[in-house]
Amino acid sequence: MKFALLLYADLSQAPQYTPEEGAAAQQSWFTLLDEMKAANVYVENYGFSPVAKARTVRVRNGKTVTTDGPFAATTEELGGYFLLDCKDFDEAIGWAAKIPYASGGTIEVRPIIAYTADMAKKAAGDKAYHSAVS
Repeated sequence: MKFALLLYADLSQAPQYTPEEGAAAQQSWFTLLDEMKAANVYVENYGFSPVAKARTVRVRNGKTVTTDGPFAATTEELGGYFLLDCKDFDEAIGWAAKIPYASGGTIEVRPIIAYTADMAKKAAGDKAYHSAVS
């Protein structure tokens, strides 16, 4: 079953690393990726541009309205995500706890819902899928 691990942090509270500390912090991410791949749960991950570069889109009365910036005013912003294929919520939560953001930010774990007919057919017999979305 696939889970999205959404990474949130207040960037104003981000650590100020020395170059050596920054290299070590970056290595911790690479080590985690290697562990996820070795456990055969890794699907993909991406980071996002800063929230200041976001555009919010709404359609009101048939007209598209765009606004610079995020939808919600909050100190934490969505910085990226991991997509993992785990056997259940407990396994996904275990991986979320290993993400470096977890020590200073928040990791939200959400089951992925199948929206295509082929994906829905595959998920039809998956007990973990049905318990996660019910």
